[in-house]
Amino acid sequence: MFLFDVVANNLWIIIAALLVFVMTIAVGFLEVGEFGQKYDRALLKTLIITGSAIFFMAMLGFNDAFAPTINGIIGNPLYTGAFLGGFDPNVAGILNGVWWSMTSSYFGTGLTTTTYFLFETAFAAVTLALVGLIIFRKVRMTAFFLYSIVYFLLIWAIPAAWIWNPTGWLAKMGMVDFAGGLVVHGAAGAAGLGIMLRIWQEERKKGLKQSPQVKTSVNSGWLTLGLLFLWIGWFGFNPGSVLQFNAEALVVVITTFLAAAAACGSTLIFTKLMLKRKPQLIDGVNGVVMGLIVITPLAGFVSIGSAAILGLLGGPIFVYGEKIFARPKWFTDPAGLLAGHTFGGIFGVLMIALFAQQAFAIGSGAPTLPNGLFFGGGSAALSQLGVEVLGVVAVMVTVFILSYLTCLGIAALMNGRITRKNYDSE
Repeated sequence: MFLFDVVANNLWIIIAALLVFVMTIAVGFLEVGEFGQKYDRALLKTLIITGSAIFFMAMLGFNDAFAPTINGIIGNPLYTGAFLGGFDPNVAGILNGVWWSMTSSYFGTGLTTTTYFLFETAFAAVTLALVGLIIFRKVRMTAFFLYSIVYFLLIWAIPAAWIWNPTGWLAKMGMVDFAGGLVVHGAAGAAGLGIMLRIWQEERKKGLKQSPQVKTSVNSGWLTLGLLFLWIGWFGFNPGSVLQFNAEALVVVITTFLAAAAACGSTLIFTKLMLKRKPQLIDGVNGVVMGLIVITPLAGFVSIGSAAILGLLGGPIFVYGEKIFARPKWFTDPAGLLAGHTFGGIFGVLMIALFAQQAFAIGSGAPTLPNGLFFGGGSAALSQLGVEVLGVVAVMVTVFILSYLTCLGIAALMNGRITRKNYDSE
């Protein structure tokens, strides 16, 4: 690889990382826009998430996820030492060289340790921001901060180590997840469910028969601003996941934005057809987000035409998912974490085995990914589907259990509860 290519790759990924960091703040804007909350609590939460991500990922979380793994399970936490080598100027990729998985033996993109750290830390931050959508006014901020420590050191690191680390056990089996349909969106849903279960247990102790519903109060300005920043941030989220600046990164820009546009339209249409009501601003916003979610795990593996089809499918999936998750009374999910991020992310991951085309996957660092069933993949595509299903089950179960146990431990440290006494107080 020429020096110019290495410099261009690092510059592109640094820009992409900054765009992904914007997404964490954008989630806070969306929360304000959907629920009409006073700004302080929602935006303070995004600052806590961003600060915790940078600190704890630097401390050990980045190694846990992306250092050479121990038996394919978790990265060696001592690979660089704490804080990316601390005071040592000789750590590979800090001043000279590249991160081990960015060498020609693996991805071959020439990213330095610091560039790759910044990019993946931004992903970890926005994933916890998605998890944070379900706590609203219910969880104590101190409890959420303690949760963030475990989250960045372990809960987020494990799926990343399994799938995005080339020595992870699922990666070795051939599983792919381009920009995080499972590692980000599906796993966020599983983590959120773990928190929801603990919240419900505490609410039942208070004598409640069902979980108090969170009231929505749409603020059009904040909602639109949040969507705008989120959509712009996704320019770094998906195209940046190519991990180099090449022609495929530009294709991913189009697949990402086209899927979002298609899902916006289909969501508005199916809101009218399935729910029998006039579509509103929030339906369009949810449609755009759903399209972005669905395309995320395979944006770098599919054609522009496939992206349009996948986006159109996102609308009815979201509308139907909302109907399903509105039925249980033991949790509240008014922001669509389960219907959108979980349903959409898992759906996108499974579609890899149907829509992938090797010609596109090569430029995204997955040259061995077979064509999908719709493109002549045959038995290889069916085998890929089996690997993706295995990964979904393994990650969802593991993250749910770890998230719930973490909440249980935090509750034990905080007089038996992670929930606030008064949900209506600011």
